[in-house]
Amino acid sequence: MKVLIACEESQAVTKEFRKLGHEAFSCDILPCTGGHPEWHYQKDVFQVINEGWDLMIAHPPCTFLAVSGARWLYNKDGSVNEERFYNQRQALDFVEMLMKSNINKIAIENPISVISSAIRKPDQIVQPYMFGDSASKSTCLWLKNLPKLTPTNLVNKGEFFEFKDRKTGKIKKQPMWYYQALQQAKTPAERRTLRSKTFKGIAEAMANQWGGNI
Repeated sequence: MKVLIACEESQAVTKEFRKLGHEAFSCDILPCTGGHPEWHYQKDVFQVINEGWDLMIAHPPCTFLAVSGARWLYNKDGSVNEERFYNQRQALDFVEMLMKSNINKIAIENPISVISSAIRKPDQIVQPYMFGDSASKSTCLWLKNLPKLTPTNLVNKGEFFEFKDRKTGKIKKQPMWYYQALQQAKTPAERRTLRSKTFKGIAEAMANQWGGNI
């Protein structure tokens, strides 16, 4: 099977498909960090999207799509942040173009985002702890001609870090892996990369259930 993993520089999913014998390639405008540049297209995904792929799994950047960023759509005085709204519309257009591409099997992956309200609701929401990783990260999947992923190994939801919100004073919590990622990141770009990681269990499930051994 010829597989395109769009918007992926880590090659986490690409490598799982390669293990099973598939002709899988990652594609991102960033150089790959997965160790196999020979399996990576460093270019706009739409430059390679019509090259006869059987399956595409796409991870569109969530910077302007995530629900958590909705507060930045308005300025402190309540006025509309026009640049932010424009960026969100561009991001949604990008997702729609991926969904409508001429590939038989497609999966779009993103966290809880405006895709659900602006385009359509996801077909499935999965968590890393459903696939053997003790961590929580709501991951939405929009599917075309693909079955929903079947959980492979239910484990605990992982540790959480509690903190007091500086504005409201309320106690909040976030997954420990996410908190640690924010602490490790030295730049906004590093923060985005660590935040968007694909957990190994989910990557393995995608390869095994949507590809299988050749």
